[in-house]
Amino acid sequence: MTTDTPQREPTGPGASVLDWLLDSDPSIEWQVKSDLMHECDQIVARERSRVATEGWGARLLDLQGPDGHWGGGPFVPQSWASTMETLVLLKDLGLDPAGPRARGAICLVRDQCTWGPEFGDSPFFDGEVEPCINGRVLGLGAYFGEPSHRLLERLLSEQLPDGGWNCEAPPSKRSSFHTTICVLEGLLEFEKADGATTPARDARIRGQEYLMERGMFRSLSTGDVINPDWARFSFPTR
Repeated sequence: MTTDTPQREPTGPGASVLDWLLDSDPSIEWQVKSDLMHECDQIVARERSRVATEGWGARLLDLQGPDGHWGGGPFVPQSWASTMETLVLLKDLGLDPAGPRARGAICLVRDQCTWGPEFGDSPFFDGEVEPCINGRVLGLGAYFGEPSHRLLERLLSEQLPDGGWNCEAPPSKRSSFHTTICVLEGLLEFEKADGATTPARDARIRGQEYLMERGMFRSLSTGDVINPDWARFSFPTR
């Protein structure tokens, strides 16, 4: 097939829903055409390329500062607009990491952004000290073509005996659902981009087992939901 192949028109009971989804941002349209309409790769790639030039993705790219950061720094607690949070959102929107606008933005982050004197001016993609942050940074580096083996090794060394991770360890010896999920997503993205070493794959599997034993978000001892917010479906996920 070529990119000139006519698109299939939605039919059946779900047609109105598909029409509604398609009348939206490019970041939604390309996923609808990929996952719901099963369009060919060329059409999906064409729609996905629009994320960098139209709608939400383009607006976020426009907001990058000359210093490479968004929102005033690499991570600004509860601002939801920091460099890390913005890159996570761009990744979730499906920004093509190989596209020219993405490469320009990522090169600026790689060459200019650090975690500041508090963390020895560590380069952005080498992370800082908290695994909940570093798990997301590992995934971002892998997705955007800047994988950090140094950061991977750090996270592997911080896995707790129960299989998960916790930003409060030490002294805490019990893992956190939130931190564990952040690290697992980073490990999986790294594995997809750079291949998996046996230690990294084993760590990911142990972390998955930690969550599965707890039904993803329940107490291992009582079975109760730890926090009702974990049962809410929202985007972006916070």
